[in-house]
Order: sequence, then C-alpha cells, then structure tokens
Amino acid sequence: MKTVIISGQNHKGSTYHTAKMLADKLGGETVEFFLPRDFGEFCVGCTQCIVEDEKKCPHYSRLSPITEAIDGADVIILASPVYVFHATGAMKAFLDHYGWRWMAHCPEEKMFKKQGVCISTAAGAGMKSTNKDMSDSLFYWGVARIYKLGKAVAATSWDGISEKKIAAIERGTSTIADKIKKRHGRVTPSLKTKLMFGVMRLAQKNGWNKKDVDYWKAKGWTEKKRPWK
Repeated sequence: MKTVIISGQNHKGSTYHTAKMLADKLGGETVEFFLPRDFGEFCVGCTQCIVEDEKKCPHYSRLSPITEAIDGADVIILASPVYVFHATGAMKAFLDHYGWRWMAHCPEEKMFKKQGVCISTAAGAGMKSTNKDMSDSLFYWGVARIYKLGKAVAATSWDGISEKKIAAIERGTSTIADKIKKRHGRVTPSLKTKLMFGVMRLAQKNGWNKKDVDYWKAKGWTEKKRPWK
C-alpha cells in the first residue's frame, strides 16, 4: 500500500504525529510533503488550468512532484492543525491549485479508486470545519472513500498531550486503518460521489468550457463508461 501525507505546516506537531501514526499502521510505502516548505505558492487566479491546460499554471513545475505522489498513492492523507477554526493558509493555497481537477472540470480517473483521510488537531476546537476544508477537495476530486479524524489535544505540542488523549488517538487511527485495509484493492466510490458524478456528467453534455467537454467525451463518461469500472 502506498500512502502520501501532505502536512499543512512545516513542523512536526500533534497533527503530523497523528497522521504518521495512521500511515505506520497502514504499512507499505509512505511519502511525505510539508507545506509551505515543499509548496508555498498562492494561486494567482489566471484560470489557465481550467480553460487551457494545467501545465500553463505558473507554479506547475513546483506542484508536479506532489501531484505525481498523489496519483501514485492508494491513500491520501491531508493533515492540518486548526488555525482560527480552519485549515492552514498553506494547505488552502495548495488545494486552490487543484480546482481544475474537481468533478466540475477534469477529474483524474485514478481518484475514484483511492481512499483519503483528513486529520486535524487543536488545543481546543475547530476540527470539524478544518477537516471540511480538506474533505471538500477530496470529495470533488472524486476520491472514493473519505475518513475524518479530529482531536482536541489540550496541548501545544505532541509531548504535552496526556496519555489518555494519546490513547484516544491510537484508537481513532486504528479504526480508520482497519477500514482502509478492508477496502484496499476493491475500493468503490460512495453513493454520494456517484450521484455527484452523475450531476457533473449531465452538465458536461452541454458544458460551457470546451476543455472540460472534450475531456469528458474522450473518457467516455458522457456515455456509459465510468471511472470506477
């Protein structure tokens, strides 16, 4: 099993350690990226990735190694600490660069057979909204199965977390790891994902953006073919 971890900050705090704990339980190969160290550019809103070609994005070359790792992984872990009740700016800036991959445009076929996990921690609250920031992208990318883990750790570092809370994180990561392993090799999209794909399919039959329309037609998705079969 191949796992990619994309961390929404550079240092290894409680969110990172939780993500790494999960990856270790999954086993196999793990590739890690840290934001903004490995990618820290802001989307400039040029729309070239949507109307022309993603390779025309001014940050394409810097983004490519992460994109390749995502495409090659079985499991995508997005991990962000809570910053004012949301994901970090670095995580948001990173995800902004994949608007062209949303189901409304040109989703990558491989996503419909992958599993994704959103992980967030905070001293207090905000994990639900932070995980939603990240899970929105995973869902609209077409990721087949998405899991979420948010923990209030009542600490500002991994070493400061109580044994009781560490045990709760252990249980949470074990539960998700078991679910991922059980589905590995036979992942199918959730009903919600299939329904959204159906809505986008109808939209692309008479779409406004030629690039998207041509993409869906070439894939055969506006007819009977589906990316998860």
